[in-house]
Amino acid sequence: MIELEIQTLSETREGLLIDVGGVVVATGFTLLRQRLAQDPHGALLTMVVRGPSRKQRALEDALDAHDRIISFEVSPFVQGENRPHFAASRTFARPPVAPPPASAGEAAPARAAGPAAHADEPGTLPEPAAIPMVAPAPPPAITPEPEARPAEPEPEPEFELDFILPSPPAPPPAPAPVVAEPVVELERLGPDVPAVDSALPKLTNAYPQIFARLEMLERDVGEAARESSLHLAGQRIGRWVFERDYANDAGSDLQDAMENIAVPALGALTDVDYQEGQLHIRHSPLCATEGHSGCEFFSGYLEGLLASAIAPETLSVFGFCCRSFGADECVLAIGADPA
Repeated sequence: MIELEIQTLSETREGLLIDVGGVVVATGFTLLRQRLAQDPHGALLTMVVRGPSRKQRALEDALDAHDRIISFEVSPFVQGENRPHFAASRTFARPPVAPPPASAGEAAPARAAGPAAHADEPGTLPEPAAIPMVAPAPPPAITPEPEARPAEPEPEPEFELDFILPSPPAPPPAPAPVVAEPVVELERLGPDVPAVDSALPKLTNAYPQIFARLEMLERDVGEAARESSLHLAGQRIGRWVFERDYANDAGSDLQDAMENIAVPALGALTDVDYQEGQLHIRHSPLCATEGHSGCEFFSGYLEGLLASAIAPETLSVFGFCCRSFGADECVLAIGADPA
């Protein structure tokens, strides 16, 4: 798995996060965090995503083919590094000042004067140099020969001692290289319908304390069918809650349905917040294990809960962030398409 930072430039920001997020999810990546800002050049969107490295090329091709993206950059994400957006307007704390030109009247520094050279005048000869007078050397003094001294004994030869130093210990053998296990992606299977049908009466009887029952359902089905079974269970429970509590609220638009139906219903299960087309799910009990997401249950729950409330529109739910992949909270992007 790799983490990438995506920077995009678009003309407008309305619905941009959902559009680009759909591309990210469709190519097999999960959104960890995002930042959307308005600039004189356009809408600047920065996203940090995680997914398989072999799908990076497919992600870049999908971004390049998207109609709303003018230009983009994809680079490896470095934790703690705050990279500026490539299309952001550049600003300076103070305007740059050019160095002042040198004044024309300023005199060049004088060179150090060398020793004065005396030119010979034409027609004249140099004066002859003076010859120094040398006094004759005095005769050498006669000194008496010194008395012969007895020869001193030669010193005994010194013996050099070779000290044998112990050999340094042999270095420990190099550790064997750790071979990373390849990431094996399971092929997703359809839901285990009998297991969901068997768990449904227990879920409705325990509602809203249903997370322990959902964890039992996860253990009862195969790993490849876990997410699809959670999605189906969410659809069944959401439809049951709508018919029980909100059957008279059909025909609302998406914004009213999210504020008056989805948020109160989900608030009975866990802590949620809805703003600007995003549903934030905090402390999801189904997404506590690394790489073991349970957001499919909430997606199915919203589909079953709001399928009749926003008719004839069709609800679309995209998973952006998940605690099981390192995000602070789970985030679902909510949209509606005409039927």
